[in-house]
Amino acid sequence: MTTLHKINQPAVALAVGTVLKYIDEDSAREGLWNTPDRVAEMYGELFAGVGKDPADEIDAIFSEGVTQDPVVIRDIPFYSMCEHHLLPFFGSASLVYVPRRHIAGISKIARALDTAARRLQVQERLTAQWADAVMRRVYPMAVVCRIEAEHLCMSMRGISKPGHKVVTTAIRAIDYTDGYSRREILALLAD
Repeated sequence: MTTLHKINQPAVALAVGTVLKYIDEDSAREGLWNTPDRVAEMYGELFAGVGKDPADEIDAIFSEGVTQDPVVIRDIPFYSMCEHHLLPFFGSASLVYVPRRHIAGISKIARALDTAARRLQVQERLTAQWADAVMRRVYPMAVVCRIEAEHLCMSMRGISKPGHKVVTTAIRAIDYTDGYSRREILALLAD
């Protein structure tokens, strides 16, 4: 369950009301009666990762003997908020890691992604933060993260190109794998 980020909801609601006023919306209109409060509450969810370390979510680490076989997790859905336009970007994330001595609970790796995503972000930083969290907590020989997302700031405004995908990768310590080349590990993330 997501813990809501502590935001100043009254101040956010006031600010949203001000925005509605200045875009010439009638805040007295029935459909907008509680919109400022709903937006303030929603921001508590959307920004629940602010001030948290994604690595702290990876708290189930297991010693399962010495295995160097890659672990692949594909197509984890996520959403985040673009810090440049305050619009969502969303898509799927995949990860492969080559264990050194430990493996991690798979749901914990997904939670680390959610924690990094639930803040104002850019996709490049999100990808790096996720890879770094796994690297710090699981300490694998290699980790590769791939995120593919559509950005509503590009789909809805500006050049208005819906359906596009931005793909980012983060690669950590890939030179230390025994028996797996960089190309082989990257191929595990290919569709």
